[in-house]
Amino acid sequence: MSTFGGLNTAYTGLIAARTGLDVVGQNIANVNTDGYTRQRVTTSSTNAAARAGLVAWGATPGTGVTVDGIARLGSATLDSTVRATAAIAGYTAVRANALGSVETSLGEPGATGLSTQLDEFWAVWQDLANGATPSVSAGLLLGEAGALTSRIASGYLAVTDEWAAVRSSADSLVTEVNAAAGQLATLNGVIRSTLASGGSANELLDKRDALTTTIAAITGATVRPQANGTVDVFIGGNTLVSGTDVQVLTVTGPTTFSAANGPVRLEWAHHPGLAVAVDGGELAGALSLLGPADADGTGGALAEAAASYNDFATQLADTVNAIHSTGATTTGTTGLAFFDYVAGNAAATLSVVPTTAAGIAAGTPGAGAANGSVADQIAQLGAGRAVDPADGTAIASPSAVWAAFVTSFGVATGIELAQATTANTSAAAAVTLQLSNASVDLDEENVNLLTFQHAYQGAARVMTAVDEMLDTLINRTGLVGR
Repeated sequence: MSTFGGLNTAYTGLIAARTGLDVVGQNIANVNTDGYTRQRVTTSSTNAAARAGLVAWGATPGTGVTVDGIARLGSATLDSTVRATAAIAGYTAVRANALGSVETSLGEPGATGLSTQLDEFWAVWQDLANGATPSVSAGLLLGEAGALTSRIASGYLAVTDEWAAVRSSADSLVTEVNAAAGQLATLNGVIRSTLASGGSANELLDKRDALTTTIAAITGATVRPQANGTVDVFIGGNTLVSGTDVQVLTVTGPTTFSAANGPVRLEWAHHPGLAVAVDGGELAGALSLLGPADADGTGGALAEAAASYNDFATQLADTVNAIHSTGATTTGTTGLAFFDYVAGNAAATLSVVPTTAAGIAAGTPGAGAANGSVADQIAQLGAGRAVDPADGTAIASPSAVWAAFVTSFGVATGIELAQATTANTSAAAAVTLQLSNASVDLDEENVNLLTFQHAYQGAARVMTAVDEMLDTLINRTGLVGR
């Protein structure tokens, strides 16, 4: 190897050290950048045989170092785990938040809950039955009955409002997915061309991974890397993004709540009517909440809650009316209903028929104006001791029906909250593992900074030494003794 070859060896060392310093600088500059994955320069030594040709010069050192590339120190396994856990966490979070909101609106147990309102309703019927100041008791009854119907209507409205909010969020989530998929397809094209030309696409890969994580958290999508550096994204086994091609999603179905609603579905914009099966994520959670109620009580949680409100309001009105219609008012009128409602929408339309004390049938026909036996029977509904006037069978207490709904809904909400907590913990742990592998460590970068700095100084000193040797050889040879 010639003396001039030593200059090239030192020069390659300078290039490698300088590239290493540049990479360290990039890492330090992005220490607080979300989604940034740390990088390392990769090098390899060049051997003497590569340049020796056919002439053997004996034992010679290598000819320096080459920069092979800039490695991105991410982990495909950890990234996949983050996407999977984000999908589960997104699904459970949407369901837990919606059910938690409805549970809060119940106000149970508490002074504003419907159970308390029912207790007060039965109590004023008992006061009326006891005959203490009938006009006052009748006025209180009408007031409590009006408050009861208002409380039922407001609770039902809270459920339908939550349904509308989830439905709106489903549209927003699909819009976000479509936007992310479009950006991902564009990035796929840029990454493919950059890698094909020998460039580094590390920062583009960071952006791509952030987009795939977003899509997975919303839809439970899976990601399949390709050899050319692009990724394909699948939802329910169907392609959302393939290279630079992207498909558009849309949400179809009712936008306002009704007990007769059909399902809300995710479909492909280019295949109307063809439902897309969503494996997980926030969108799957939203769609599961928006399903219609069914005969088995296993439909969408919000529609089932609304149906429970309607069933309760219907049962309350029918049981009170069944007894009230057998009684007589102070003027002897019989066959009157106490509650009225629209079939199929009882919770929202439940109303009190009597407007004055004269419309309340509190006594047995023919027993006198002061008789309160019918009012007493209605009061017994709260304790579950009332009987059907037609056949003498026990009547299920509306209070017990409501308590059963509150209990079952509370249990379901508690399960969802527990699952959401567990899923969120798993997702956080997966992100922590990902960051421990991919995030920038300033202590490590400072060590690397010193390493490359010293390497650069060492290569520079080698180049200076070789330069001085060449100066002696070229400019001072033959000058000895002159």
